[in-house]
Amino acid sequence: MFPDKVFYEPASLDYALGKHLKQKYADIPWVPIESHNNIEQLRTNSNDQFARMKRHLIIGVRKSLTHTPNHKVSDFLVPYTSSGCSAMCLYCYLVCNYNKCAYLRLFVNREQMMDKLIKTASRADKELVFEIGSNSDLVLENTITGNLEWTIEAFGKNEKGCLTFPTKFDMIEPLLPLEHKGRVIMRMSVNPQEIIRKVEFGTSSLDARLDALDKMSDAGYKVGLLIAPVVLVEGWQALYAQLIDRIADGLSQKTKSRLFIEIIFMTYSYVHRAINNEAFPNAVELFDKTLMTGRGRGKYCYRDEVRSSAEQFLRDQLTEKLGGVPIVYVV
Repeated sequence: MFPDKVFYEPASLDYALGKHLKQKYADIPWVPIESHNNIEQLRTNSNDQFARMKRHLIIGVRKSLTHTPNHKVSDFLVPYTSSGCSAMCLYCYLVCNYNKCAYLRLFVNREQMMDKLIKTASRADKELVFEIGSNSDLVLENTITGNLEWTIEAFGKNEKGCLTFPTKFDMIEPLLPLEHKGRVIMRMSVNPQEIIRKVEFGTSSLDARLDALDKMSDAGYKVGLLIAPVVLVEGWQALYAQLIDRIADGLSQKTKSRLFIEIIFMTYSYVHRAINNEAFPNAVELFDKTLMTGRGRGKYCYRDEVRSSAEQFLRDQLTEKLGGVPIVYVV
């Protein structure tokens, strides 16, 4: 059952969404907290409690609303209605920020966040794109709050700007009938099914993700594909060749004609290794000292020559099988 317990800032119950969630989850324990950022009884848990803590839900009021400039597929990264996630991908970059406390946090002051989005979009002298899903998976969050449905319809009342979000989930049926006005971009994150099964615990299957991408495209949404993160496990060439075959053969022609691709290589860290070794002792080891090198404090990335070779392999495969689809960046 998810969630098994709710930790909440009492001020969150002053908001309509907070009241709704209190009623929705009235049958499970609610524990008051001073701040969603520092729940001592969870922060001091051992690493082997990581998966158990992912069953908790944290509800609060988002304080920081600062939009951060971005230069990939959006103009700004926007702090939005959630951070963290209930899934347990072994490489999750949110773990770098939140350590073992990378559980799902919901923020109930969505009207305040939407007001700033609309004002920023309306005042700009060009069409801005806002990344609203950089800290969480909004398709997953939507199953709890309905926030993504609310967001698409509320933002659609404005005449300027676009929203974008990535996801690893296929629960997009509530989004299909919405009046999005072509100003919402969903980017589906994909990996070979073997990596999804062994590394991306609690997420949708590859087939379900690609099916969801087609449905969103059919509903008129703009769509992108994230091959992310690229994980160089044993036999990765065959796995990623099969993935690109599956994308080329499985997606509709309509989707492929509108698609763009982002490629992101995995960054790992000492924190990931510490948590994974204790929380998932039988899981695959993602750190490979023969392929990786240090990057900043406590982080690892693939060596330049390894990454360059892998990038060329992926570009060659994509050119051969999806030659008309642009690759907007590789990092």
